[in-house]
Amino acid sequence: MATFDLSPGALDAQMPMDPLQYAVASRDRDVLSIVRNALERGNTMLAFQPVVRADDAKQVAFYEGLIRVLDEGGRIVPAGQFMGQIAENALGRDVDCETLRHGLDMLQANPTLRLSLNVSARSIGDAAWRRRLDQRLDRDPAVAHRLILEVGETSAMQLHEMVIRFMEEMQPCGVAFALDDFGGGMTAFRHLKDFFFDMVKLDRCFVSGINHSPDNQVLAEALITVAHQFEMFAVAQGVETAAEAEFLSSFGVDCLQGYHIGVPKFTL
Repeated sequence: MATFDLSPGALDAQMPMDPLQYAVASRDRDVLSIVRNALERGNTMLAFQPVVRADDAKQVAFYEGLIRVLDEGGRIVPAGQFMGQIAENALGRDVDCETLRHGLDMLQANPTLRLSLNVSARSIGDAAWRRRLDQRLDRDPAVAHRLILEVGETSAMQLHEMVIRFMEEMQPCGVAFALDDFGGGMTAFRHLKDFFFDMVKLDRCFVSGINHSPDNQVLAEALITVAHQFEMFAVAQGVETAAEAEFLSSFGVDCLQGYHIGVPKFTL
């Protein structure tokens, strides 16, 4: 007698994929293939977005280096199409290594530049990423004093002990650390006192439309107060309008970043 596997997993495997699911899966595979090929060819670069002082928008505090991946035609692949998919795998480590390589090259070539670079907690524990950082700082220790490493809140909380150890090792060398997307994952407050971040970057959800949202006004002001209590600078990112910038400045935010302040550019 023929037997059939009626378990849920087997039934799912036998069911034809929904056309929309198939299209999304195919697109995701294509995008990851483009990213992988771009890394192999070296078709990546940084775009630089200014972060300015809230009390004087003409004074750039530092720039954030944002990785850009180019397809074979030289077109930019939107980061939103692949960053979420690669965060937990080896491709994410490779992208972080490229970001670090470009950033350290720019710091070495521009002695007055202060630059922040994104890195996941998993990459901090990656041998290749760490080797690249250590080798460059061994050759040019002064670069460390102009380097800021941004770690996402969710990533930092998942591997908080490793991140804390890394920060304790690198901060005496001059490297600064920023907690990105602060407030987006509420686990931050449980461990915040254990970290020694130099600055926090407020999650965009608290910045968007703040001039029209009493809730965002209360939450943003509270997050800024928490940051200052722990002697950290507070940066508002995703600032799109003059009204948003004005509200945030009135709450005591230290720095502003966003398209209202300046768009990412490939040149400084």
